[in-house]
Amino acid sequence: MDALYGLCLAQVCRSLDALCSRRSDGSMCLSWAPIFPQEMADQLLLKMAAKGILNDTTVGIFQNCKALRLRRASIRCCPVSAEAFRLALCPHRLQELDASWVPGGLTGANIISGLASNPECRSSVQRLSLTGLRVDLESLVEDGGTRVGFSSLQGLRTLNLANTDLTDAVLEDICTLPRLESLDISCSAVSQLTALLDCKNTLRSLITHRLRLDMTPARLLFVLSQLHAVRHLDFSEDHFAVDDSDGRDGDETVRQLLEGSPHILPSLVSLDISGRKRITEAAVGAFVEARGGLVFLGLLATGASSCDILSSKKNLKVTGEANEKQVCEALRRYRDRECFLREALVQLYNLTTDIDKPRPDMLELVLSGMQSHPTSLHVHLVATACVFNLTAQDLAVAMPVSLISSTVTQLLYAMKTYPNHQQVQKNCLMALCSDYTLQDVPFDKYLAATLVINWLRSHEDPTLQRMAVAVISILVAKLSTEETAQLVKDIFIIKQLLAIVQQKAMVGVVDSTLKFALSALWNLTDEMPTAARNFIECQGLELYEEVLESYYTEPSIQQKVLGLLNNIAEVEVLQVDLMEEDLLEHILSLLQDNQVEQRVRYFAGGTLAQLVSRPEAWTLDDELRSTILKQLHASIMTWTQPEKEMVSYRSFCPFCPLLQTWQSSGVQLWAVWAIHLVCIQNASHYSSMMEKDGVTELLRVLAAHPDTHSDVKGLSDSILRVVEKHQSHSGSVNKQMESQSS
Repeated sequence: MDALYGLCLAQVCRSLDALCSRRSDGSMCLSWAPIFPQEMADQLLLKMAAKGILNDTTVGIFQNCKALRLRRASIRCCPVSAEAFRLALCPHRLQELDASWVPGGLTGANIISGLASNPECRSSVQRLSLTGLRVDLESLVEDGGTRVGFSSLQGLRTLNLANTDLTDAVLEDICTLPRLESLDISCSAVSQLTALLDCKNTLRSLITHRLRLDMTPARLLFVLSQLHAVRHLDFSEDHFAVDDSDGRDGDETVRQLLEGSPHILPSLVSLDISGRKRITEAAVGAFVEARGGLVFLGLLATGASSCDILSSKKNLKVTGEANEKQVCEALRRYRDRECFLREALVQLYNLTTDIDKPRPDMLELVLSGMQSHPTSLHVHLVATACVFNLTAQDLAVAMPVSLISSTVTQLLYAMKTYPNHQQVQKNCLMALCSDYTLQDVPFDKYLAATLVINWLRSHEDPTLQRMAVAVISILVAKLSTEETAQLVKDIFIIKQLLAIVQQKAMVGVVDSTLKFALSALWNLTDEMPTAARNFIECQGLELYEEVLESYYTEPSIQQKVLGLLNNIAEVEVLQVDLMEEDLLEHILSLLQDNQVEQRVRYFAGGTLAQLVSRPEAWTLDDELRSTILKQLHASIMTWTQPEKEMVSYRSFCPFCPLLQTWQSSGVQLWAVWAIHLVCIQNASHYSSMMEKDGVTELLRVLAAHPDTHSDVKGLSDSILRVVEKHQSHSGSVNKQMESQSS
C-alpha cells in the first residue's frame, strides 16, 4: 500500500504541468483539486521537495488551503522566496515547519513574521527548524506596538537554529516561550547561556555544539546546574576547528560536570561531549557509574571511549573509536556533522581494511554520510576508501543491488566533483573495477565511461591505467548505440587506447591491460563508422597489422584484432583501407590453418567475407578474391558448434548484404553460420532481432532460391526452424498467461 501511495504522489509530481494552470504571477494552481487527505498533502510537499521540483512556481498549488491542508511542511533546501512562502504556506494551520538551508533570500525574520501573521499559527506551530538561514530579526517592524519575534509563536516546543546568526538578544526572546522543550543553537553567534534560566522548568533537550561562549567554567556550570528538566545535553566541540586555547573553558566545564555531583542535571540520560579534550577515562567511568539511567554518551575524538565500564552497560549507546559498535553509532548520529563524520569514517576505514564478510549496514552508513556532505572533499576522500574496503573481493555480490547502485552513483558524483584529486579518483576507480558491479548493477554507464576516459587523459600510473582500461572495456559493451556514437565523437579515446596497445606491443607483453584495450577498441568500433574512421586516422591499421603478426601464438589477442578489422570491413567506404595484399593473405592463412583456434578463424572469415562481398570495390588481384571465396566455403565446413558463447551482435544489419541470392556461397555460408551460432545459443534474444532487421525474410528467400548451395540452404532451414520453434513456444506462453489473467 505504501509503495502504491508513493507511486501516485510521484505521478502527480511528474504531471504538474498538465494538472495546473498559471496565475498572473506565474505560480501554479491545480486546475481541479479534490480535497486531499491531510497527511497526503504533507507527503506531496515532501515528495516535491525530494524530487527537486519545489520552487516559487510549483509551491503555488498549496495556496489552495481547502484542498491541500498542510500541517507538517518541509521546504528544506528548496528555492522558495519570502513572498512565495507567505502566500503558499502561511495561511495553513501548521504544526511543523522545516525551512533549513533554503537558498536565496528567505530569512528567519520572513518566516517568523509570516507565521505570526496567521493567528492560528501563533499557537499551532510546535516544531520549527531554520538551520542554515540568516535570522535577521532586527529587520522586523513593530506589530501593533510590540516587536514580532520567536516569542510570538507561543506554541513552540522544538526549535532548531543551528548554523545561524542567532544572537544573545534573540536567545533571550526565545527563552520566554512557555512550552519550549528542545533547543538547538549549535554553531551560532550565541556567547551567553544565562537566558536559559528562563526556561529551566520546560527545557528537556539542549544542543550547543561548537559554541564560542564568553562565560567562565563556574558561571556556565551554575547555569547548567539549574536546568533540572534537561534529559539530553550536547556540549560537543569540533576538534578540527578549535585550538587548545579556544576550547579550554568548555573542556574545564565538562571535566567539572563529569567529576561533579549527580545533582547537577539530575534528569540527564544523554550527554554528548565528543571532540572535547582533556577528558580522562577515570572521569568518564565515575560519571557513568553515578548515572545509572544514562542511555547515550558521545565520546568520539575524546580519547576516553575505551573505558572498561562502557562495555558492561548493555543499555548504554556510545559514540567513539574503541570498537565497531561505537564507530557505527557515530556514523549514525553524526551524519550531519562533518567534523565527526570524518573522524568516524577514518576509524571505519581502519576497521574494514581486512574485512571478509559483507556489511551492507556499514555501506549504508557510509553512503548516507557522502550524500549528506556533497561538497566535502574530506568526507569523500575517506568515504570512497571505505566503499572500496566494503565492496572489494566480491563482497558487493551479497549486498542489495539497490544499495550498490546508489553507491556507484555516489562514486561517479565524487569523480565528477573532484576531477583533479588523485586519491579520490583512485579510490573510485578501484571500487568501480568489479566485474559484478560493471556487469550486473544498474547505473549511468555512459557517465561512468566518460569520467574514466577523462581520468585517462592525465594519468599514467600502470596499475590504475590497467583498472581504467578494464572498466572502459566492460562499460562500452553496455552502452546503447546512441551513447557509443556520442562517446566516439572525441577521437581521444581511440588515440589513448591505441597508445596503450602500442606500448604493450613494443615489448611483446601479453597482459590484461592489452587485452582490455583491444576489447574496448573492438566494442567502440562495432557498427560505429565514426569510430572506425578515427581508428584508421590514428594509424590503427598499421599497428594492428604488426600485432596480428607478432602475436601469432596468442589466439585471445588475434581474436580481438580480427574482430575490430571485421567491424571496419562492414563499413563500405572504409573497405578500401583494408585492401592490402599482405594483410589479406595473412588473414587468409589464419582462416585456412586448422591448427588455429576456431574463434580466430571465425573472425578472419568474417573480415574476408565482407571484403569480397562487393566485387565493384575489390582493388586487388582477382585470383586472390577467387581463392578467398573458395577457401571461405571449404574452411567453414570444417567448423564445429562451440560450447561457449563466442560472439554477440547488436544487430544483424551488417549481415543483410551477405545474404543476397547473388552472393557467392562462401560469403553466404559465413553469414548463415554466424547467425545460426548465436541463434542456437540465445534464440529468445536473436529471433526478435532477425525479424526487426529483415533477416528472417532474407533467409526464407535464400532457402527457397534454386541456385542456393545445399550447405547454405541446410543452415538457413535450421535457423528458420529455431525461430519458428521459439515463436510457437512464446505464443503458447502468452496464451496461457492471457487465460490465467481472465
